[in-house]
Amino acid sequence: MEKVDFKRTLARYRARRGEFERIDVPPTRYLMVDGHGDPNVEPAYVQALETLYPVAYALKLASRKDLGRDYVVPPLEGLWWADDLAAFTTARDKTRWDWTLMLMVPDWVPGTLVDDAVQAVGAKKRAPRLGDLRCASLAEGECLQTLHVGPYDDEAEVLARLHDDVIPGRGLRPVGKHHEVYLGDPRRAAPERLRTILRQPVRPVAEP
Repeated sequence: MEKVDFKRTLARYRARRGEFERIDVPPTRYLMVDGHGDPNVEPAYVQALETLYPVAYALKLASRKDLGRDYVVPPLEGLWWADDLAAFTTARDKTRWDWTLMLMVPDWVPGTLVDDAVQAVGAKKRAPRLGDLRCASLAEGECLQTLHVGPYDDEAEVLARLHDDVIPGRGLRPVGKHHEVYLGDPRRAAPERLRTILRQPVRPVAEP
């Protein structure tokens, strides 16, 4: 059985360091858990991970068993925002951040299989925020994205350049929430080798 690796097959999971590439991201379903505050401090962040991954792996096994389609669990993704954009892009005041952690659901997986995976994980009582988990579609459309290599806390300069120079310089405006795709595992990779896609949905300034 062929195993699909979305990091190889989908352009949204590829980016180049130092380049801000325009891509179109179609509506995509995700397993999602929301939270607020510093991800390094708030227990809700770790609890979200401890909920998302068991469900994602249960869904992967169900897809292989029931649908005959296997895949690599997609990379962790996150939406990040704050009432004041500077709290995220430059000031990096993590106590003011809101976030949504996400794992993509393949488009061939029906909602009933997602429900079954959630129930299977719930029966084992090992997912602390299972009641907060939802499966929902995210529609981003036109986006600019780039690859950041290095510690997460070093993203500020790249984000400032994106919002202050690149987006307005192309006659665009930001819409929606800042989106990150984590291609590296902070448990295994040195901070300076972490690879993170930074994505921002945009629209032409002239569009409503």
